[in-house]
Amino acid sequence: MAKRDILQYPDPRLRTPARAVEVIDARIHTLIEDMFETMYDAPGIGLAATQIDVHEQVVVMDLSESGDEPLVLINPEVVERDTQCDIAEEGCLSIAGYLDNVERPERVTVRALNRDGEAFELEAEGLLARCIQHELDHLEGRLFIDHLSDLKRKRLRRRFEKAARQRGDGSLKTGAV
Repeated sequence: MAKRDILQYPDPRLRTPARAVEVIDARIHTLIEDMFETMYDAPGIGLAATQIDVHEQVVVMDLSESGDEPLVLINPEVVERDTQCDIAEEGCLSIAGYLDNVERPERVTVRALNRDGEAFELEAEGLLARCIQHELDHLEGRLFIDHLSDLKRKRLRRRFEKAARQRGDGSLKTGAV
């Protein structure tokens, strides 16, 4: 296992849509283990492969306090969304230090493959539903800030671009917020 670097906003690679995993092999198993190590080290409760510059549809999560309830979603898709939404605070390992309120459906049903390639469906609500939606957004090249107002996104982008320049990686391309 190896900890990987997490891409930081406004890195344009975060906007790259992920492609479906064709074969679940040793490479994918290594990716999953690296993703868990990276997520736990960060620390976080979810990580999409896109965030570590691997543009394949793989998500790992663990919402437990003890870090012993790992969940793997390969080629996940939401098959049902609740019409009732709630607003809650979200953060992101790729947008370090920033939290904001986001409106999302309270419940979702997701279909995916597990790490062994077995298909399953999961009905989720509350924090799990929110985390699933957040991570699946990453696989489509979206960030939680895309759910905010244009004004908030523009201010946030300027703030993070300035920080990137000060870190010396100001050569990041500008593009969609």
